[in-house]
Amino acid sequence: MARIIAVANQKGGVGKTTTAVNLAASLAIAERRTLLVDADPQSNATSGIGLQKDAVRLSLYDAMIDGRAARDAIVRHEALPLLDVLPATQDLVGAELELVERHGRETALRRVLETVESAYDFILVDCPPSLGLLTLNVLTAAHGVLIPIQCEYYALEGISQLLNTVRLVQQNFNPILAIEGVLLTMYDARLNLCRQVAADAKEYFGAKVFRTPVPRNVRLAEAPSFGKPILLYDVQSVGAQSYLAIAQELLQRVEAARASEGPPPEAASPGVPPAEAPTDAEARGGAEPRPDTEAGTTEARAEADALVDPEAQPGEAGHRLDDDGAPRGSQPAATVSDPETAAGVPEGAQ
Repeated sequence: MARIIAVANQKGGVGKTTTAVNLAASLAIAERRTLLVDADPQSNATSGIGLQKDAVRLSLYDAMIDGRAARDAIVRHEALPLLDVLPATQDLVGAELELVERHGRETALRRVLETVESAYDFILVDCPPSLGLLTLNVLTAAHGVLIPIQCEYYALEGISQLLNTVRLVQQNFNPILAIEGVLLTMYDARLNLCRQVAADAKEYFGAKVFRTPVPRNVRLAEAPSFGKPILLYDVQSVGAQSYLAIAQELLQRVEAARASEGPPPEAASPGVPPAEAPTDAEARGGAEPRPDTEAGTTEARAEADALVDPEAQPGEAGHRLDDDGAPRGSQPAATVSDPETAAGVPEGAQ
């Protein structure tokens, strides 16, 4: 069963698409069957992986809105046989509007991925730079959230809002959602500001921060214009080596987590089958967030509306970390009881 990871941060320009494309390519090179899903209407992951936008016949929009089979929209990467792509087009802009009145609108992407996840080891989803209905769909479908943080002054602004959204999604739609990791991007060790942001992130998120940051790298910035992951553009560059190291660390984390879960229970006696582990749908409380009743539908819609409130504003300017490592002005993560399974924040940072 695939590990579904959302690459999310409502702040734009932090390296979400770069991370999704290059981490997916790195996992494929590590011989893991990988699906890259482009859930951003800008479809930069689609072009960055080497697909021509005008040549895309079917896309994520067709699977989510029109009910087309996801496998019909998936494209095999020519140079990386273990990497598949579920592309996006500008049609995805209208997906949020068309989903608004639909029952189970928060689980549209989950239903799409459930039909193909058994064919992959990892599914990486590139989220749009917002906390709208598309991002809510991704978080509802995912097992973990990977948060890229740019090593700049405003990097930590809005992180509390994202963590609060993760907590609300856990409570209402996807209780198994957790923080997969925090990735420092555009890192320059020569700058005091970068080192300070990195120190603040490590103080707050602890071991969730990947050991390898993604440095500023010209070759990494050039690769998308050639429609190639950095590993196919310049494998010797520091950017390529960084993503290879990040992929290895991610594999180690996932394998360690699976090992800690232990083997399935053995049969109590001959001829008695062992108890089956709950499926993802059962662990999440079923495919739908609420019973299919008028009251349940109304309640679920109200909760989704609260998560994608268009009037929600990002954090105030100058939103930095307090001495205890929590963002000033808001501490939603501090209310989470279990840091590993809830917001993914280490206990030491509470």
